[in-house]
Amino acid sequence: MVLHRYMLSRASVPQHSIIKKFAGEDIAHLGDLISAISKLSRGAKVPLEYVIYNDRHRNKTAVVTIDQHGWYASPQLYTRSDANGLWTAKLAIPLESVIGTLSSSGDLDDIKGVLSQSASLEGSDLARTISSNSSLAEQAIEPSLVMLEVDVPPMCMLDGLHAKFFAGAGVIIHHSDTLGLIAVDKNTVIVPACDIMISFAAYPIEIPGEVVFLHPVHNFAFVAYDPSALGAGASVVRASKLLAEPALHRGDSVYLVGLGLDGNLQVTSRKSIIRSCKAVDIRSGDCPRYRAINMEVLELESDFGSQFSGVLTDDQGRVQALWASVSSQIFGSSISEDDQFVIGIPIYPIIQILQKFISGAPGQFRLINGIRRPMPYVRLLEVELYPTLLSKARNSGLNGSWVQALAKKDPMRRQVLQIKCCFAGSKAENLLEDGDMILAINKEPITCFLDIENACQKLDHSIDSDGMLDMTIFRQGKEIDLIVGTDVRDGNGSTRMVNWCGCIVQNPYPALRGLGFLPAEGHGVYVVRWSRGSPAHRYGLSALQWIIEVNDQPTPDLGSFIEVVKGLEDGQFVRVRTIQLDGKPRFLALKQDLHYWPTWELSFDPETATWHRNNISIAAERHAIEITARTSAGA
Repeated sequence: MVLHRYMLSRASVPQHSIIKKFAGEDIAHLGDLISAISKLSRGAKVPLEYVIYNDRHRNKTAVVTIDQHGWYASPQLYTRSDANGLWTAKLAIPLESVIGTLSSSGDLDDIKGVLSQSASLEGSDLARTISSNSSLAEQAIEPSLVMLEVDVPPMCMLDGLHAKFFAGAGVIIHHSDTLGLIAVDKNTVIVPACDIMISFAAYPIEIPGEVVFLHPVHNFAFVAYDPSALGAGASVVRASKLLAEPALHRGDSVYLVGLGLDGNLQVTSRKSIIRSCKAVDIRSGDCPRYRAINMEVLELESDFGSQFSGVLTDDQGRVQALWASVSSQIFGSSISEDDQFVIGIPIYPIIQILQKFISGAPGQFRLINGIRRPMPYVRLLEVELYPTLLSKARNSGLNGSWVQALAKKDPMRRQVLQIKCCFAGSKAENLLEDGDMILAINKEPITCFLDIENACQKLDHSIDSDGMLDMTIFRQGKEIDLIVGTDVRDGNGSTRMVNWCGCIVQNPYPALRGLGFLPAEGHGVYVVRWSRGSPAHRYGLSALQWIIEVNDQPTPDLGSFIEVVKGLEDGQFVRVRTIQLDGKPRFLALKQDLHYWPTWELSFDPETATWHRNNISIAAERHAIEITARTSAGA
């Protein structure tokens, strides 16, 4: 194996390994490997036996999962032509051999069959095990704790993703016969295009999960699983009890219960005290990526460190907050490093979204476990906020009557919310300005993030609502009344991308729009990554910039971009106009190489819950046919 990309790297098989057996069959040459793969279905888990080239006397084993999402093209066999020096590709495996089965239901059925044989016995034994040697809070929450391992294919590292593997604890918030939902932080589950394996603290089984909701602002996501895959574990695993009221405050006593990242699924707990409740403040990174904003988070006097996540509960094990991992960047003199820390996220916003899931609130339908379900929308005032003490606001000229009104509304915080930045492309962008103080919405004083969220949620429940907020703000010494629109966003995340000339382009995502800037020339598509050796690499089309024109044709979004590039010829020089993150324009030309770097699109279809990869370059298909014909004629 010269180079591993995803399937084998996910199984921790190192590069330059020599494969000896695959799926129980001896491998002597490429033909044997192709034959073995052709007999497998997507999602199958098979053993692999290999040796490392510098340690050939000791066999090593791994379990490989065959790609089940369609992110990658079908396996191809490349042969060099002496006539033209090109490597030509042909399908190594007939389409019906691998593409025919798109799920791992066979593996799950086997697991269900084995587990169901001893369901009652194992369930009772595990229940007795859980109930011993632990606190009441730990006993109550252990059946709801899970560990998630998340692998992201290199080609799907969208939204400024900074790593390929993540792991963290989550908590089951809903468990029925047809649907299981897990709440987890967005430092563990960041993008929808990923493979998730779920291990349960209360039962020894590992099953797959899928991302069904990524909150646009808050640091949590929902992962769904199939409860029927648990077999005997269905009688042991259960949803946690959620407790939104009373809200946690400084000095309150809680239990921290969770799992560490040491590979041990042993639940650990300790009693602690809330040290502070404050607004989270995370600086933007060099590469725009998700960061928690507009949230009040909890800190503990004592915890288990940054490698431990879970939940905060009361003494009866009712979940009051998610103990979540957060990522930020530490900026030094020359390089920036990732910093991981943990915070408590109050359970209230998670309950809000969960209620929409359960009640079937209006939204785009998506297939989950074979059932079409509406996915909830979130109404937002798309601005980044930060709190300012009323004493500081008074010095800025805020009227004394407003200071008294805000202090009376919230005597503990004694603060006013100030706008740090408006999201580019939002309805608030052209009305609100950086530095504005939000005094009231619909004549009600505003003192915290939750006040604004509640005002937005009320619009959804109002029959005659037009999505507008009647806001009172303080700007440069003046009190101003404004009617400001809100935005409705889904929780799908980025579900569409295009690979062109070896670079990955996508529509602007929330973290990018949160910088407060999009090119004025129709916004454009954003280059998020590039591949070494590609035309984008050779000609300098690097990441972190927008493509706004190709051959003088505007590309305001992915749809327009596809229409422009799909007709470009192989070997054609293309003029590209870009805008960098600092707003500076740039012009460059690159030469297409559709033989080795064809243009393709990857998108998610919610109706079938599958990813589809489509070749969108007409010229590339025509070029491949011509090359194959010339090669055959030369032979």
